[in-house]
Amino acid sequence: MAQRILLVDDEMSVLKSVRAYLEREGFVVATAEDGLTAVQLARSFQPNLIILDVMLPGQDGFGVLRTIRRNSDVYVLMLTASAGEIDRVVGLELGADDYLTKPFSPRELVARVKAILRRGRNASSTEPLLTFGGLQIDPGAHRVWKNGEEIELTPTEYDLLFTLSRHNGRVLSRQQLIEHVWGYNYFGDERIIDVHIRRLRLKIEDDSQQPQYIVTVRGAGYRFDGGTA
Repeated sequence: MAQRILLVDDEMSVLKSVRAYLEREGFVVATAEDGLTAVQLARSFQPNLIILDVMLPGQDGFGVLRTIRRNSDVYVLMLTASAGEIDRVVGLELGADDYLTKPFSPRELVARVKAILRRGRNASSTEPLLTFGGLQIDPGAHRVWKNGEEIELTPTEYDLLFTLSRHNGRVLSRQQLIEHVWGYNYFGDERIIDVHIRRLRLKIEDDSQQPQYIVTVRGAGYRFDGGTA
């Protein structure tokens, strides 16, 4: 079954060109030019991934993302016209999985979309439940519990946690985490890892400022300290 993409942008030239590239690759594409329509289509169209521009009439992309994240963990790729760091960080903090700065090549966008969706297909349904003290990870169901209570993670947060836990006790650099989660052809900033790790710590740690599970190894990367699974 063809995967569905919701493309949200108020520039008609972007909608037409990107839609043509995506449909050429076999995706089913729906488009929206404003935030309200985007939220409605996110519910009715049930996309596998949303490409979401920040600058939209009415409700901006950040507002749309907040609304979507209340009840959906769909992959979200943000588009921003700003070369500054603020828009990128805000989008990631709100739960975006990746971002791309305008102007961009439609080919690069399609490559990013494929890489993100490929991550979902790489999930293992045969690995056993992983238990690290009060933290449990179910690789088959992509579900996480802490002290018996389920934790809602975005797909990227789950992928990072699973990757770190699979390398329990080992230090992984930002580049290694990007290769595991985003793929070898990722062109973005390595600091995307830091934003997602910060969000992940807020969800799984008792004290995100003094993390028990995801430890920063200065100058090297991050290490998962789960003891013996």
